[in-house]
Amino acid sequence: MSTTLVVSAARLDKWLWAVRLFKSRSLASDACRAGSVAVNDQPAKPAREVRPGERITVRQGLVKRTLRVVDVPRSRVGPKLVPNFCDDLTPPEEFEKARQNRVQQLLEREKGSGRPTKRDRRLLDRLLG
Repeated sequence: MSTTLVVSAARLDKWLWAVRLFKSRSLASDACRAGSVAVNDQPAKPAREVRPGERITVRQGLVKRTLRVVDVPRSRVGPKLVPNFCDDLTPPEEFEKARQNRVQQLLEREKGSGRPTKRDRRLLDRLLG
């Protein structure tokens, strides 16, 4: 029995979990309830049915992911099979924003700690270089 059989529609939270946007279905449900998920630019509840052709927008931290539903998997799929079920329409600038923020947090020093020492600078150069 294949785990990638296709059905015509599925709950939004189950689809988000199945295509590996969230580690658990409860996290996907929480994101829907918090208003971080929209289907066709409309806020969506976890139990909303998702069908092929719909556009889903998910805010994950700083990144606003945009996906188009290609198919609905029967259960969670492996990472290599995810492209069979959704097209990632997220612009590269969204991922760049997250990358820039990560570097800024890394470079940020605690207020009052003074200038970086020679050792600190070498560690930063090694990390960024």
